Amino acid sequence: MIQTRSLIAFLCLAGLPAAAQDDPGQPLSAIDWLSKSVTAPIFEPPISPTASPPQVVVTPLDRPSKDPVGLLPSDVTGLPRSIWSGSDEAVLVDLVRAERVETLPAVQDLLKVLMLAEADAPVGAGADGALFLARVDKLLDLGALEQAKSLIEQAEPDTAPLFRRWFDVALLTGTEDEVCDIMGQKPSVAPTYSARIFCLARNGDWPAAALTLNTHRVLGDITEQEEQLLSRFLDPELYEGEPALDPPSRVSPLMFRMHEAIGEALITSNLPLAFSHADLRSTTAWKSQLEAAERLARHGAVSENVLQDLYTARTPAASGGIWDRAEAIQRFDVAITARDPNAVSRTLPNAWEAMKQARTEVQFAKLYGAALQGLPLGQNAADIAFAVGLLSPDYETVAINAMNGESDQDAFLIALARGVPQEVRVTSPKELAIQSAFNGALPPPTLSDLVDDGKLGEAVLRAIALFHQGYSGDARSITDAIALFRSVGLEDVARRAALQLLLLDRAT
Repeated sequence: MIQTRSLIAFLCLAGLPAAAQDDPGQPLSAIDWLSKSVTAPIFEPPISPTASPPQVVVTPLDRPSKDPVGLLPSDVTGLPRSIWSGSDEAVLVDLVRAERVETLPAVQDLLKVLMLAEADAPVGAGADGALFLARVDKLLDLGALEQAKSLIEQAEPDTAPLFRRWFDVALLTGTEDEVCDIMGQKPSVAPTYSARIFCLARNGDWPAAALTLNTHRVLGDITEQEEQLLSRFLDPELYEGEPALDPPSRVSPLMFRMHEAIGEALITSNLPLAFSHADLRSTTAWKSQLEAAERLARHGAVSENVLQDLYTARTPAASGGIWDRAEAIQRFDVAITARDPNAVSRTLPNAWEAMKQARTEVQFAKLYGAALQGLPLGQNAADIAFAVGLLSPDYETVAINAMNGESDQDAFLIALARGVPQEVRVTSPKELAIQSAFNGALPPPTLSDLVDDGKLGEAVLRAIALFHQGYSGDARSITDAIALFRSVGLEDVARRAALQLLLLDRAT
């Protein structure tokens, strides 16, 4: 061990020129952190230890596209396999990349379904599977790491672009050992030299890691920033007492994991959503776990059960902010578990306010919506329970029960949840826009023509973008988007999106 450490120290201390760093002024998006962490695959001629010719891996240029690969069959999504087949692949890639992730939960859910659907390849689909890669990247944008990982593994990560995404997801989910094992068996698949060095060390080959670092530093393949981080990762004891490294301007999953390994963990709150998964581990402080769970939950990237488990894991250590939210949920959870109407009436308002602050109202509704129905509650708590019920999967049942009972709840919300908002007179622009979509309004010709031409997926993607415009104040776009959803059989999406538009207080 002493000889190994000495070798690492000698090689890492040799001051040699490094390549220029990336432009720090570029925005940090999911595509950025994926591509920048694994900019190009390494292709080196294999060296044979014998006189026999080395084995050569040949990739056929006419390999089938991975675009049809998905996790959800048509009988689950309710969408035909032909959703992409009539559209041009390049158009679909642009549309997928342009879709926003900051949106209402119903729209986030629809976007995920589209990204995970099994579907025939679009027009012009090539062996590179450009649409498949765009779908994976959008899942990463949404923080849906497990789904992205499963999708990649379903397709088999046998190409450089897929392997590098698989590597990054593994780093963020703490499952890099499997990927590093494969990299050890097939060094040519390493996305970058830094990745190769990291995996050599993870596999226990510290001398080879140090030699590889020194070699590629001499060749200028590794930046000064990468060299400093890798050197400390390989021999942290050598740098004891040294000032911490400056945070990188552009963080990759590999940089993130190595900073963590040397005891200089980076804060995830200002990083892309996917990085928040690292804070869910049991080794992380409870406050950081809670903050990460809230951030991920509001994008539907973790289940409501994960959020509840963390909220109720222990007694809050302080007051204010997230501690108050945890305490409010704990008090309410005790009350609803005991089915105590008086206690529920007392604790529900604070719990609901906490969920509004965290923007996790829909997760709360999934957890407690059904349990709240039928309890004899005070007026304020009853109003909240009604709203929670309409945000739950049982929104129609809640509305029917409210209509049939002695209720003074909002008649338009009840009618909307039943799918007949045209039966109620309204005056606000938002309600009128929703009502019109349920009262015979047709989708705009630009969308209906796409559906008629066999471009259903493209039409839905464009309708999602239209809904965003309506969300920002264009009432006509709300009508057009919801009308399209309903015309292609996405009635549940149409109702839930409309209900969330009215019930959730979201800034545009």
